[in-house]
Parts: sequence; structure tokens; C-alpha cells
Amino acid sequence: MAVACLAPFANAAQLSTDARTSIPHEVQQLVVIDYRAMQNSSAAMDLRGRVMPPELRQFDEALTKSGLNENHDVEQLAFALFRSSTVSDTLVTVGIAQGQFPELDILANFRKNKVKPILIRTNKVYPLAKTGMLLCFVDASTMIFGPKDAVTKALDARDGVEPSMLTNGTMMDAMKSVDTAALWSILDEKGTRVMMKQVLGEAGSVTDFETVQKRLKGSWYGMEFQHGVRFDLTISTGDTFAAATISSLLNAAVLVRKMSGSQAEKQALADTAIASDSGRMSIHFAASDNDFGSLLRSPLFQSMVH
Repeated sequence: MAVACLAPFANAAQLSTDARTSIPHEVQQLVVIDYRAMQNSSAAMDLRGRVMPPELRQFDEALTKSGLNENHDVEQLAFALFRSSTVSDTLVTVGIAQGQFPELDILANFRKNKVKPILIRTNKVYPLAKTGMLLCFVDASTMIFGPKDAVTKALDARDGVEPSMLTNGTMMDAMKSVDTAALWSILDEKGTRVMMKQVLGEAGSVTDFETVQKRLKGSWYGMEFQHGVRFDLTISTGDTFAAATISSLLNAAVLVRKMSGSQAEKQALADTAIASDSGRMSIHFAASDNDFGSLLRSPLFQSMVH
């Protein structure tokens, strides 16, 4: 992130109170992106282009047609994954955008195209053409978007009908550790287990992991793009044995991958440090922009994001 001055990014990617109250209490994962900081890094934009889901691309296109310029108006973008109120064990995603939006122009464009709002209590929610998504301005600098179920639950949380993330002490505490990063995420207990299964691959089926996975309490990670790429992940287990066991499993998985991986993968694994201390396991990764670009094109990265 070739930033000329660090001061403007001192509070990078922090969510406003309105944004936090729009996230339901039972959030499984929250991902937050500082759009402006990301745009100053070629490595960050390459990462964004490779992991952006089709639904977000559709949203980008729909917002552009509505009169919003994401490159200038959006400052932070967040995605909250939580359990659906209609389908058991199904996750839905609500997006939250923060910035200085030309709200009156966008609403005028909706009226011009005869897009009529749907009322959820006193909230005006607008359908985005051909996406199946809804959009709602909760204030002049915050909008929420997503499928109807997700937007409804987000508005229920914001309006006090249901509890919001502000009452989830575990997730709020995790957020304090990473919310100044250019890109950061927090995961609850279940989200952490799913993530570790994906990271460990075949090693995730061994007896040791099956024994300790129930002790995973939560996790958080942050990425910075100034002077290369830096990634830091922390997993909270609540006890030293579980943290040490997971650390050992990951180190073993790294050794196996080093034997069969490409040169870019071997370099990335060499740049990765895994350790445990006092009930927490940590992963630290750092690389130059060029090395990170090579990693993005490797089979290892593709298998992880898939």
C-alpha cells in the first residue's frame, strides 16, 4: 500500500456505530475492507479481483447503474455471515457499505427508473435490478444490501427488534485486536472450526484435531499492504494444550506442502511463522508484492479460496 502519509489511515476500516448495530448478534464471520487503502496497493487489488464472489460483482454493477461510484464513494465495505431465520443451518450474507454517498442522486435515479421501495417498518428498501438484492440507506453514510432475509435481519438488529453484535462480547473483543487493519475479519467458534478444517486439509481429519476442535473459541486476522503484504491470524483456544496441538498440526501440514509445492508456494511457506502461547495460536506471513502476486496464481492459493 504505497501510502504517502499514514495519518489518514490511522482508523482504517473501523465500523461506525450504525454499521455495528446493523449486524445480528449471531454473526459467524465478519469481513471488513478499507476500500481506499486497498486501492493504493496493486497486490491488494489483485487479491480482491481473485476472491471477489460473483454476487459482489453483480452488486458493483447494480450500484454503478444506480449512480454510485464505488471507487470514490465507498470507504469501507463489510460482509457479515450469519444464520438464516428461515432455513436451519444456512448462512446468509449482508453487506454494509460506508462512505460519502450521493443519496439524493441515487434515490432520484431509482424514481426515474420506476423502482419502488419496499417498507420494512419505516425503512425504505430498494430492489437492485437483476441481482435479487435489496438496498437500504440507514443514514447518509451507511447502506446495507443483500438478499431479503439478510437485509431484514440486519434491520431487525438495527431497530432493536433483535439483539445486535454489540451484545456479542466475544466478537466485540476480537474486533478490538484487528479493526485498524486494511482488511480484517473475526470469526466465532463455529466459523473458526470451519476455517481450520479448510486450512488443514487432510490433516483436519486426524484424531488430534478432532480432539481439540471443540476447544476453539474464536479467531481474528488482519492484512496490511504497506511495504509488501503482511498477514496475522490469531486463534483463541482457552487452553495451552489445544493451542500447541493445532500449532503442531499446522507445522506438519507446512512441511508436507513444502515437499510437493511449487516454488512460489515453497517461498510463501518459508515466509510463514506458526507459534502458540498461553492458549492462543498465531500465524504470521509477510512477503513482497511480487512474491505475493506469484502466490495468488499458485494451486495452493486456489485450493484455499475455493
